[in-house]
Amino acid sequence: MVVGGHRGMGMNAVGAPPGARFGAARERENTLLSFGRAAAHAAVAFVEFDVQVTKDGCPIIFHDDFILTQGTGAVYERRVTDLLLEDFLSYGPQKESCKVSKPLLRRAGDGRVLNWTTEDDDSLCTLQEAFQRVSPRLGFNIELKFDDSIMYHRKDLQCALKAVLQVVFEHARNRPVFFSSFHPDAAQMMRELQSLYPVLFLTEGGTSKHHDPRRNSFDDAVRVCLEYDLHGIVSEARGVLKNPSAVARAQESNLALLTYGQLNNVWEAVYIQYLMGVHGVIVDRVEEISDAVAGFGLGKPGLGRGGAGVDGAKTHQAEAFSQQQLGFLLRLIPELIEQRHRKDGTPYVTSQFLTLEADGKNSSLGSTLVPTD
Repeated sequence: MVVGGHRGMGMNAVGAPPGARFGAARERENTLLSFGRAAAHAAVAFVEFDVQVTKDGCPIIFHDDFILTQGTGAVYERRVTDLLLEDFLSYGPQKESCKVSKPLLRRAGDGRVLNWTTEDDDSLCTLQEAFQRVSPRLGFNIELKFDDSIMYHRKDLQCALKAVLQVVFEHARNRPVFFSSFHPDAAQMMRELQSLYPVLFLTEGGTSKHHDPRRNSFDDAVRVCLEYDLHGIVSEARGVLKNPSAVARAQESNLALLTYGQLNNVWEAVYIQYLMGVHGVIVDRVEEISDAVAGFGLGKPGLGRGGAGVDGAKTHQAEAFSQQQLGFLLRLIPELIEQRHRKDGTPYVTSQFLTLEADGKNSSLGSTLVPTD
């Protein structure tokens, strides 16, 4: 199992309390600072980040479809792909002290617009800068970002993808790179435009519904991969944990399988996926989970060794668990999906895990709370 850092060292959820398990990364997400710190952890194989293309054709790294700033008594919102590169880079901290920066705001999950502040800040950046300034040993998972609310013409998709590919071809050199996208047509087109880098299809694994029927289940994702000759799937972790046979279907189809989502910030949930045969996890608690995964191959779940690599960390399921014990764990997986609510209405996932000794003689049941989207 390999570990990837979500937007670097983890995403920023505005309003998240310091030390929260999700959304409280110290570094501003999708920046050179965050990528560089992820690269310093030997057990982190890659970082995942979101790439969009500005109006003047420059691939930049930014997650949200819209960028927000504060004006005189008002909040101003612009679509990222409608900005020129110079305009985009004028938001947030500036590389040159002589330039005036626009404050960055972000919309919270409840609709409030809040100041987007981080403990350790950095400037927004381009894809080219990431290739030039981040350690070449760190892999890049480039998510091709498109707005779900827009119907894109084929020529517009192709123009954006070609702009991304030009930067990759010129600057990737020997760096491991793979693409992913929630947009089925973009994934298909990227596969058609080049054959050097793997293309994976992103799916929520049936945890939400979309107008595009290709996006509504894990089985739909498998069909998309087989029809478009894609290399694998990146699924929301819940889509795999509530449907363990998904791993077998991916393996039978010779597809790589990675997962993302808040449950990947709980090492027990990652350990279950490791036993199931998931190839990689994208996480926010980068240091904690990468160290834990490094320990899995040592037969010591949760007791990772700082700086340990993940190469060769694959062991057969039977090494720590019998098939009977593994089956018992999988029958507990629906507990991971059970929802409950705090008094303020914020949903939480109740994660219950059975911890078994290797000889199966001792067991204990624990519970972990993880905030949902």
